[in-house]
Amino acid sequence: MEDMNLETLVEAYLAIRTEREVLLQKFDETDKKLKEDMTSLEQAMLVICNATNADSIKTSQGTVMRKMNERFYCTDWDNFRKFVVENQALELLEKRIHQGNFKEFMTENEGDGLPPGVNVMREFGVSVRKPSAR
Repeated sequence: MEDMNLETLVEAYLAIRTEREVLLQKFDETDKKLKEDMTSLEQAMLVICNATNADSIKTSQGTVMRKMNERFYCTDWDNFRKFVVENQALELLEKRIHQGNFKEFMTENEGDGLPPGVNVMREFGVSVRKPSAR
């Protein structure tokens, strides 16, 4: 590849990206259909579990297990934030930095450096755009 000029590299890059987009679209369409089929089968198995009041049913092909799924969500972040602070319950939150908000914070506090316990990783990358239509 070292002997290729930039024009050839960009052309090859765009061709590969286009092919990947086509493959991804095909995959997404097929995967969506398979997920819908699996959901229908799961619902049918849940009906059987509910009708028999069974949490587990063993078959020769595998075992069906009924389980309770729980997801918690917040409808009032201000009140929940107060609750977390008052109860010193930071473990109720996930440990990650909101990238956009943190960049904004760093811009507003440019001379202060990074807060304790935070590192930054920067690396160059490239992006390629198709030529604009004229």
